[in-house]
Amino acid sequence: MDVPLAHLDRPFDYLVPAELDDVAVPGTRVKVRFAGQLVDGWLLSRADDSGHTGRLAYLEKVVSPEPVLAPEIARLARAVADRYAGSLADVLRLAVPPRHARVEKEPRDDQPAPGATADGAERVDAGPPVTGADGTTAPVVSGTTVPGADGPAAPVVDPRGWRDYPTGPVLLRALTDGRAPRAVWSALPGEDWAARYADAVAATVAGGRGAVVVVADARDLDRLDAALTAVLGSGRHVSLSAALGPARRYRAFLTARRGQVPVVIGTRAAMFAPVDRLGLVAVWDDGDDLHSEPRAPYPHARDVLLTRAQLAEAGALVGGYARTAEAQLLLETGWAREVVADRATVRARVAAIAPTGDDPQLARDPGAATARLPSLAWTAARDAIRADLPVLVQVPRRGYLPSISCADCRTPARCAHCAGPLALPSSGGTPACRWCARVAAAYACPQCDGRRLRAAVTGARRTAEELGRAFPGVPVRTSGREEVLTDVPGGAALVVATPGAEPVAEGGYGAVLLLDSWALLTRADLRAGEEALRRWLAAAALARPAPAGRVVVVADGALAPVQALLRWDAAWFAGRELAERRELGFPPAVRMASVTGPAEAVADLLAAARLPADAEVLGPVPADEGRERMLVRVPRARAAALAEALHSAAGARAARKAADPVRLQVDPLSLF
Repeated sequence: MDVPLAHLDRPFDYLVPAELDDVAVPGTRVKVRFAGQLVDGWLLSRADDSGHTGRLAYLEKVVSPEPVLAPEIARLARAVADRYAGSLADVLRLAVPPRHARVEKEPRDDQPAPGATADGAERVDAGPPVTGADGTTAPVVSGTTVPGADGPAAPVVDPRGWRDYPTGPVLLRALTDGRAPRAVWSALPGEDWAARYADAVAATVAGGRGAVVVVADARDLDRLDAALTAVLGSGRHVSLSAALGPARRYRAFLTARRGQVPVVIGTRAAMFAPVDRLGLVAVWDDGDDLHSEPRAPYPHARDVLLTRAQLAEAGALVGGYARTAEAQLLLETGWAREVVADRATVRARVAAIAPTGDDPQLARDPGAATARLPSLAWTAARDAIRADLPVLVQVPRRGYLPSISCADCRTPARCAHCAGPLALPSSGGTPACRWCARVAAAYACPQCDGRRLRAAVTGARRTAEELGRAFPGVPVRTSGREEVLTDVPGGAALVVATPGAEPVAEGGYGAVLLLDSWALLTRADLRAGEEALRRWLAAAALARPAPAGRVVVVADGALAPVQALLRWDAAWFAGRELAERRELGFPPAVRMASVTGPAEAVADLLAAARLPADAEVLGPVPADEGRERMLVRVPRARAAALAEALHSAAGARAARKAADPVRLQVDPLSLF
């Protein structure tokens, strides 16, 4: 049943009336009578006999004869619910998009995709493809026609850019042979990662199997879509994203479920996409927080895909310019193998990277002071502009001056009403609170009574304004929340972007400036260093190789994330980060759950939970909206016992209709 209550998180038996016998097949949506109400449910399986000794009720209705819930996805949803201490109903809401009746009734194309057989399951005729069909009957891999799974042996897929990595061609060969390789890939700077993922998918399709690839946002999805179309041809894959809208998303989902295409790509909405004969799951940039689902039970796309690879005995590819501690753990436990380039190749591809201080007064050129740039950053930008090359400036915050402080004593400026941070909206604007929006026109520092304000963090708009004055006549483009640019031409220009919104420049950037780095490094977050390095590497990867390309990071060169950037060594930093978390007892070295809610409700749930004997309860720590948070830590070997204990305790509270809700999150991205 589709009832997200922890104490009802189990299957229930119903009788199938004779008139529904033909349409009541596993995977269909049904309606049943439960506790006197008509509720939605899923038909998970059929059996001749039930072990239930009491009287069984009948199914009321089959909502649709379309078996949208694949058996593999049902098993995966149960595993994900158990891993995250959630309910199956909640996971299924994430896995299967809402029904769109008109889409189900659209004419179908009875010709399924070649090589996309159901592996023993009953075939459902295919619907119209989302990306459009061009009449091809076999995938094209690097210009070579590839037979289906039942045809002759698949040809060798051209490794192309994978040759830059010693184990790259081996990975493609294993996928083509139908094996299940598991790899953690560290991409080189300037790498066309979408093309490499398309090659891996093409190799999987050449072996007669399907693939699921998940990326963080729409820009990455567009790049991957174009790369796959170039390699496989149109009509060979569909894209799944919550941004598609109900009808288009459901049409794409049905196309995959009916077996017409062997490949599904998308944002985290695609992590549960049904694919026949699954041979590869892949995720790009798994450190991006967009991969974390904000709805219960809060699964992470990386972990869902890895669980799926384990259940389906499929290959797995976790890639990025940076490497997370979770990916490093896969290597250290032997679950996956490393795919990296040798140091000589890295040195040939990377730009010249240098750290510098953040004091603009160190610059002798008056233009550097105008642009508030350190001397080295100013010189790098000036030289790139003179060489008719674009310059990328990464600023951690959008806005004008999103954080200000007293100009005399440097005390952060805060609102007198709610203690929120004050910000300046424009050069002539009045300070206003970012929390309650109250204007602080007569602000006086509580420490020294000073009334002058200075920038604590410079936003993208202010940076663009200052650079425009420092480089008159040079076009200045901004890329951020309001407008995200996909690419820019290769001529002289200044591109100011927030992290994650950096456009690709034709031929690469002549200089990349990473400003206000301390705003990333000093965040009160377990992953602050990892996140800073991830953002820096993503921006630095867009620069031209040395000597034409230069990267300047405004940070202390002795810091570990800066050292990893200078050497382009994400593997070293990930190993160091994982070792520190082992020593401190933080994820992913251990399994940790957060319990958030009113103090009384949190205490009530933990008192009812039969936690493992070796569980540690930490806290409380303050949470938002007057709530508190308790943390429960166990060794990884006891992860299942922790999740089961918390889920059972939540079920007991739900059964007695406890008033105050409690949020359970296993391995949340933010602990404090």
